[in-house]
Amino acid sequence: MKTLKFPTAQTILIIIAGLVAILTWFVPSGTYDTLAYDKVENTFIKKNSDKSTTLPATQETLNSLDIKIPVEKFTNGDIWKPIGIPNTYKQVEAKPQGIIAFIKSPIKGIIEGADIIFLVLIIGGLIGIINYTNAFDAGISWLAKTLKGYEYVLIILVTTLIAIGGTTFGLAEETIAFYPILIPIFLAAKYDAMVPLACIYIGSSIGSMCSTTNPFSAIIASDAAGINWTTGITGRFIMLGLGTLICILYIIRYAQRVKKDPTKSIIYDQKEEIEQHFGSTTNDSIKLTTRLRFILIIFISCFIVMIYGVSQLEWWFLEMTVVFLIGAIAIGIVGRIKEHTFVDVFIKGAGELLGVAIIIGIARGITIIMNDGQISDTLLYYASNATDGMNKGVFINAMLYIYGGLSFFIPSSSGMAVLTMPIMSPLADGVGIGREMIVNAYQYGMGLFAFINPTGLILASLAIVKVGYNKWLKFVIPLVIILTVFTMLVLTISVYL
Repeated sequence: MKTLKFPTAQTILIIIAGLVAILTWFVPSGTYDTLAYDKVENTFIKKNSDKSTTLPATQETLNSLDIKIPVEKFTNGDIWKPIGIPNTYKQVEAKPQGIIAFIKSPIKGIIEGADIIFLVLIIGGLIGIINYTNAFDAGISWLAKTLKGYEYVLIILVTTLIAIGGTTFGLAEETIAFYPILIPIFLAAKYDAMVPLACIYIGSSIGSMCSTTNPFSAIIASDAAGINWTTGITGRFIMLGLGTLICILYIIRYAQRVKKDPTKSIIYDQKEEIEQHFGSTTNDSIKLTTRLRFILIIFISCFIVMIYGVSQLEWWFLEMTVVFLIGAIAIGIVGRIKEHTFVDVFIKGAGELLGVAIIIGIARGITIIMNDGQISDTLLYYASNATDGMNKGVFINAMLYIYGGLSFFIPSSSGMAVLTMPIMSPLADGVGIGREMIVNAYQYGMGLFAFINPTGLILASLAIVKVGYNKWLKFVIPLVIILTVFTMLVLTISVYL
């Protein structure tokens, strides 16, 4: 009998989509009324399951709806998504999702996720082009010689820089681009592929978990909670520093063990397969010529421009995709690649990441099933009621786990913030703690679960690295336990200070 293999990322997500569809037959459908700001008409639009109502965009309107948020948060654009209105939950006609909805969900997800999917495919084409020029091989050879004996510096630099990106502007989906670049470098340094995967994904996760100036979590959640986003920021900076240090030490400990004895690698049985796919040895015959240096500069510049655009110019997937497409064309020109060859190589490179694109679409389809079945608000309603009568220490830790659980169904940080903060943040008033503690519980709960959340980015990331979800869990679960205990301790101490 052949040994059973752990299912692929696509199969795992299809199974989850099926389970969520079944869930819509048992969980009552329900909704909260929502409030959105219309900047053209300078009015509020209140929506419920039956109708929409136009209301004056004034503080009095917000007070009458029991929304403790300054009206300026809406009018100046800090809150740009519809928010949930407290105490408006009601059950509606059930909308169970059947077999047809289940079958359609991946296709709907691919259509809805077209922006990030095209970004992934264009990045794949860019990687194919730069690999064709041999600039990567030459650069890796140079870097391996430069860092000889100090390879651990790679771990510290990559994890720290990506964590900074996560905490400042929400670097997450964009990290998909980094895996094909960094994996060959880490393999050349005699680490396994789990190390660069951990540096990139864990760096992004811990940074996003401890967001400080991230507009998609810390700022929008604070605004939706009715507080200034700087409230509680000192504690988040401390949490960021200590959490990142824990993660780096954990990764280095594993990396050094693998470097000393490759058989200690969790993915040792895939060593040859991964090294053949990404390349693992330095090619001393390829010299880093002026032309190849220029190609690498163009390549690195794409990421610098992307980061600047996202953090400073309010760019999103369309603009990022254009940057990488232009970068690929520029490299093709500098590398003197013939037009027919360029197209063939680009398409082949894009094809390498097609599986990742499909994973993103299937994951998005799960959210569509929940939205169409109208069970997300019901889960939020029961979660908010579950904390009644708790003391502040138990309450804040319960909120941590509630947000971790909700993030399975609502993996979007901004979506979670605007949906839940107007409902959850007033609960802090009842137990005598600051609303910034709810913002912290939201960030830390979502962040901790993001390390393993199959409806988030992890399965797409694993597909690029060719690592199974079961092996990732084996690697990361001890770290998640350490961080969870640490986070609970920090939250408990914080509410009693």
